[in-house]
Amino acid sequence: VENYENIHYKIEAPDPIKAIEFRMEQLGLSRKDLETSIGSSARVSEVLNKKRKLTLPMIRKLHKSLNIPAEILIQDITQKTA
Repeated sequence: VENYENIHYKIEAPDPIKAIEFRMEQLGLSRKDLETSIGSSARVSEVLNKKRKLTLPMIRKLHKSLNIPAEILIQDITQKTA
């Protein structure tokens, strides 16, 4: 059954930014709370608005602080469509 589901109903990993936003909502965190992991408020804004990619140090800190699997955070960010 698992093999069949993996072939026909494969679940894609979530977008890294969506995963961060979802975890922030779960924990009741604000953008300000991400400054310790990402940097200044401007940098947090750039990352969450997909203007800047996550760096390896950011990924490590987010993985540790938000408990998001690193495999999700290292994926390419899907660009916003207008």
